[in-house]
Amino acid sequence: MTKIKGKNDGPNGRNEHYEIGKDKNVPRRNAVAQVKRGEHPGAHVVKVKGREYVRDNPDSSTKDNVNR
Repeated sequence: MTKIKGKNDGPNGRNEHYEIGKDKNVPRRNAVAQVKRGEHPGAHVVKVKGREYVRDNPDSSTKDNVNR
């Protein structure tokens, strides 16, 4: 599974870009599209105030969360 990390680089700490594996600056729109295509089975998309974001699937670990 590819590690996804939010960069918290938008207003109020929103993730406008993500680090996905070796790609260090993936725009939110592209990250969401990748997850929707099933490229990252350990993640899902959530909609918050009309914007879609990538989130980790729930598990007992916090070390793999998108926002650490």
